[in-house]
Amino acid sequence: MGESANAVSTWTPLRIGVFRTMWIAVLVSNIGTWMQTVGAQWLVVHLPHAAILVALVQAADYLPDSLFALVGGALADVFDRRRLLIVVQLCLTVVGLALTVLTFVGLMPPPVLIVFTFVLGFSSVFSNPAYQSLVPELVPRKQLRAASALGSININLARLIGPALAGVLIATIGVPAVFALNALSYLFYGIVVAAWRPPPGGARELPEPFLSAMAAGGRYILNAPVVKRVLLRSTLFLVPASVLWTLLPLIATQRLRLGADGYGLLLGALGAGAVAGALLLPRLRERVSANVLMLAASVAYAIVLVLIVSVSNALLAVIVLLPAGAAWIAVLSDVNAELQLFLPAWVRARGLSVYQMVLFTAQAVGALVWGAIAEPLGVAPAFLIAAAAMVAGVATLGLWPFIETSGMNRRTMAYWPEPHLVFEPKSDSRPVVVKIVYTIAPEKEHAFLEAMARVRLSRLRTGATLWDLYRDGEVAHSFVEIYTMPNWDEHMRQHRHRMTGTDREFEEQANALSDPPPDVSHLISVGHLPGSGVSTP
Repeated sequence: MGESANAVSTWTPLRIGVFRTMWIAVLVSNIGTWMQTVGAQWLVVHLPHAAILVALVQAADYLPDSLFALVGGALADVFDRRRLLIVVQLCLTVVGLALTVLTFVGLMPPPVLIVFTFVLGFSSVFSNPAYQSLVPELVPRKQLRAASALGSININLARLIGPALAGVLIATIGVPAVFALNALSYLFYGIVVAAWRPPPGGARELPEPFLSAMAAGGRYILNAPVVKRVLLRSTLFLVPASVLWTLLPLIATQRLRLGADGYGLLLGALGAGAVAGALLLPRLRERVSANVLMLAASVAYAIVLVLIVSVSNALLAVIVLLPAGAAWIAVLSDVNAELQLFLPAWVRARGLSVYQMVLFTAQAVGALVWGAIAEPLGVAPAFLIAAAAMVAGVATLGLWPFIETSGMNRRTMAYWPEPHLVFEPKSDSRPVVVKIVYTIAPEKEHAFLEAMARVRLSRLRTGATLWDLYRDGEVAHSFVEIYTMPNWDEHMRQHRHRMTGTDREFEEQANALSDPPPDVSHLISVGHLPGSGVSTP
């Protein structure tokens, strides 16, 4: 799957000033987020029914991404990403400060904490798609894998620093100090983004309305087999893997008898393993495929799930958790890089937001499942069941492997000739039907139908709402392709901004089988007929 890694160092993108500054701002924000996570969990870990409460706090953090990630992606694709990031960070600063004050005065029972955690969870909903979709514009394409690895290092440096710092602060000052620093991290991120001035000329021709952008993003994902396979494989890994993040506070307190600083140490071990894994990943991907990497990482993670409930020594637990961090980031970093390389620019933020939705939904579902299992059965059985589920999931690699994309041309291009119409169409909600007539010799019919199966997905990915292929009953060897676009502007977006080199190859394969070449016509709805009161089909 994907392009093979090249000789670019993991650190190369940091030589680019804009990327480096953004990376540091995101690191500070991620450190604050991890401090927030530890603080929220520590408020409930010693209460009755701790397993369920910890799981609910975790699920509340993930739930916004599960419900609204596509909204965040559509906003990032439609609106100015810089302004979106600034507004989001300022709003989160206000919410974080309110959480700090209420916690300081003792008004933070579990239900209120869960509500605040849910609201702060919108940070990733709106920030991550906007930032990640900017990365391919900040670094050359050949550095994207390195930039993705740096993104993973960023997250896991934060996981290494944030919990350790939170543990010290909770033990010495208290949870409110942790929440206050998280609020300040949002403010810092917003200031850095406000100071950045993107190059001029980024205004979009034919900007998409928000609802139209949401629908187009959904159609793209539904008709992109590569993306759907990535999402499936990610889910099968993430649901069992989430048991570690959900129930690690109980491992720390109940099995290892550790305090907040000890729990921070365990999270730091996961972060350190992940940083090491991210550094090794570019070289590893030169030698193994995505399928082999998924297999190795899943097996290693399953072994860790068994071992972590078998040790009773904190030092051994730290050692056991290191490979789990490496396996976790090997999977997520590689998948993220593949999506950034595969998704065309026009839908990149929406595609990444759907991946983020799956990422957090799988963890939210996992958190609730493992919390519900651990409450009556105990922590150790929950980990053993999760390990078995991890092995069962990776066993499906032979049935549903990653799809190879290294030969696909993912660059967008405008290769269709502009349509020459006898009148100027209105750019309103009237549908547009594109009709293409092919003449196919009998011996080429099978190859043509196979080619058109690929063309169908291409049309639907790039904006068509309906598609079908017909055989003309009166004309021998004549096939008619008909697909519907919502309106003329949407068809122009398809013309100019959405087609990739791979789409062109699929279309040319079908066109080459037609003799004479296909004939294209555009049918534009006339809207309401005079006096009818009804719209024509």
